[in-house]
Amino acid sequence: MTVLEQGNITIHTENIFPIIKKSLYTDHEIFLRELISNGVDAIGKLKMVSFAGEFSGEIGEPAIQISIDKDKKTLSISDNGIGMSLDEVKKYINQVAFSSAEEFIEKYQKNSDQQIIGHFGLGFYSSFMVASLVEIDTLSCRDGSTPVHWSCDGSPSFEISESSRTERGTTITLTLQDEEAEYLEPARIKQLVKTYCDFMPVAISLDGEVINKQKAPWKESPQNLTKEDYLEFYRYLYPFEEDPLLWVHLNTDYPFALNGILYFPKLRPDLDLTKGQAKLFCNQVFVSDRCDEVIPKFLLPLRGVIDSTDIPLNVSRSALTSDRTVRRISDYISKKVGDRLKELYHDDREAYTKGWEDLSTFIKFGCLNDDKFKKQIEDIIIYRTTFTAPPAAPESTDEGNDDAWKSATPSLPYTTLNEYLERNKERHAKSAPATTESENEPKYENRVFYATDEASQAPYIQLHKSQGLEVLFLDSFIDTHFVSFLEREHSDIKFSRVDAELDSSLIQSDDTPEIIDPNTNKTRSEQIQEIFTTALNKPKVTIRTESLKGDNTQSTPPAMVLLPEFMRRMREMSAMMQQQAVEFPEEHILVVNTAHPLIQNLANINKGSIVGAEGNSPNQDLVNLVCHHIYDLALMAQKGVNADGMNAFVERSNQVLTKLTER
Repeated sequence: MTVLEQGNITIHTENIFPIIKKSLYTDHEIFLRELISNGVDAIGKLKMVSFAGEFSGEIGEPAIQISIDKDKKTLSISDNGIGMSLDEVKKYINQVAFSSAEEFIEKYQKNSDQQIIGHFGLGFYSSFMVASLVEIDTLSCRDGSTPVHWSCDGSPSFEISESSRTERGTTITLTLQDEEAEYLEPARIKQLVKTYCDFMPVAISLDGEVINKQKAPWKESPQNLTKEDYLEFYRYLYPFEEDPLLWVHLNTDYPFALNGILYFPKLRPDLDLTKGQAKLFCNQVFVSDRCDEVIPKFLLPLRGVIDSTDIPLNVSRSALTSDRTVRRISDYISKKVGDRLKELYHDDREAYTKGWEDLSTFIKFGCLNDDKFKKQIEDIIIYRTTFTAPPAAPESTDEGNDDAWKSATPSLPYTTLNEYLERNKERHAKSAPATTESENEPKYENRVFYATDEASQAPYIQLHKSQGLEVLFLDSFIDTHFVSFLEREHSDIKFSRVDAELDSSLIQSDDTPEIIDPNTNKTRSEQIQEIFTTALNKPKVTIRTESLKGDNTQSTPPAMVLLPEFMRRMREMSAMMQQQAVEFPEEHILVVNTAHPLIQNLANINKGSIVGAEGNSPNQDLVNLVCHHIYDLALMAQKGVNADGMNAFVERSNQVLTKLTER
């Protein structure tokens, strides 16, 4: 072999070559992505030269060939692209950090929209992270070109000689280091190609077998994709997940280039909402499993693909650099997601309401963190409600009614806040809180009754429903913060949890003065209050007596525990700041329902208590036990019973039953 030239690689920064070999990329496996990307670029460049009329030959079928020789410990990557001349090898290979892609694009970008992947000029040198010897055999597409062989053993020294190559294109052959023998295994190469190069627009073959998909759905026009195409792509990316709720197809080339498909997944309890789930690509080349800087914070759980050549990467394409373009892309994604949600809300209300349990987390978190997004979608935030729509007349075709609950299933009606306020405006204007935290608290015409736990707050919800008061469910983990947000946004609205206060419409008003017992000089309500005060002996518990309305007296609870809104929220905020669980407050209100038969019977038993010779009364003991039992039941509805309290409840329950069976 005739040696044409020997020399040293030109390095623009002193002693950078050892750094490139060891530290250019965090993962050594990236070398394969870089070499295949270079091959795809070479094919793209050939097309651009052909379009410019500077190459008249047959382009042929673009292809990347990967070959393994375990005996020689070599891995080869070949392309049938533009190839390089001797001068181009000297210019683009011998000078580290000189990117041929930038210069090439400048010359040919007016003639073709073909994208070039490389931007840094360092990808080729990732080969030295795994190889003890790197060889290039290349033949330029230019007429009269001579094939060139280039080799380097990992030192700054290189050697150029004539090559025996006869076909246009380039082959890079790596003699792998002993500790990098994993890249001689076909399974490992297939896995890397699937990870990094699966959607490159060129067929990649290993020993004659095509091992990549080639087609990138996010590069297609949305009009060319069916619902099944989107679902098939999601299942391919996330094979063990449930089908997504909906998706957003991103496609713009101004003021930045961006393509992608983002999916709303069904949320799992173990999903980390602070960790990005979408994959970042650059010209169909996989870059990262996360693109947190590009996706808005509140949309991080979205899955799918973001692909852009305008997202600034660091030199190894493995991290993002925050800049104005990234922020603009983030704003664009946020707007497109909002548009898609509004489209679904208006076009397919049933699908929107069915997916609301998962969608609401994204939407509410977005409102809390992005004012533009909030303004965009605030009218399509819906809430599950206790309201039941009256049956529509068969001939009714009122298309103007936009109530969200109309399209939902009967068991899960939904409504917007504006619809709720409009339906209940007249009723709320006539009512006012019967128990408030302050005598000076204003009366709100616009009031919202809400529940946070349908199971434990069932008695409170039923009490409101029985009197025609509509209750909204704000029962997701984010709603504790969202209620405060709603109050800031709507200062004219009072939000009241069903267990915080009793609306006047829930109380049986009676203008007739209560009869005073001449023996005690107390009313019946005062006597009941005294019975519970004495039996419970809990100074921090405020005991009130009220006659609660209901369809029948048995349908209302004998007692209810109220947690004043302001005090409860202060405790929740304090617990959150201290990262502690919210403890049930010792200070709370016990409302004893004087209309309930159990309470009336209890008062009658108490009247018949006769103190024995030993100073105790069997009836009085029973009254005390029943008072505790009623109080325990009210606490349990609030989940205010701890382990010791539950043990005491079981013990007292057994005592009550024992005494009742002795009678």
